[in-house]
Amino acid sequence: MMVHLGNAGPGQFCWVDLAASDAGAAQAFYGQLFGWTASEQAANGGSFTRMRRSDQDVGSVYQLSARHLENGVPSHWTPYVRVDDVEAVAQRAAELGGEIIVRPFVVEGTARIALILDCVGAQVGLWEPIGLNKSETTHA
Repeated sequence: MMVHLGNAGPGQFCWVDLAASDAGAAQAFYGQLFGWTASEQAANGGSFTRMRRSDQDVGSVYQLSARHLENGVPSHWTPYVRVDDVEAVAQRAAELGGEIIVRPFVVEGTARIALILDCVGAQVGLWEPIGLNKSETTHA
C-alpha cells in the first residue's frame, strides 16, 4: 500500500524523482498517461518540476545534466524513504555495506536529502523533511 506522500512516517517511502534525459518529453508523457500536471519550483539556484494529480504531489521531474548525459546515465526514477536524521541514516547505511553516492544536502524549503546505494547496488534516496517542526512530514 502506498502512503500519501505528505503523511509518510520514518521508514516509509515518501517521494519519487524522475531524472530525465528530456524532462519536457517526460512531463508531457506522464501528463497524457496519468493526467499529471506540472509546476516549476525554484531550488538551489535551479529548478525542478512538481508533478501533481488532483492537487496532490505525486513526485517530481528534473533534467539530467549534460555531464550525466555525456557519461551515458539513463533516465531513472529514485524513490525516497522518510528519515528523522539524514546524516545518521546515510552513515549507518555505509556501515552496513552501502555507499553514500550523494552526501546529505538541503533542497531549499523542502528537505535534507542524500542518495545511497544499498548493499546490492540499488539506489534509494533519504528524505528528512525541513520546516518549523522537525517532526513535520512536509514534502517536495
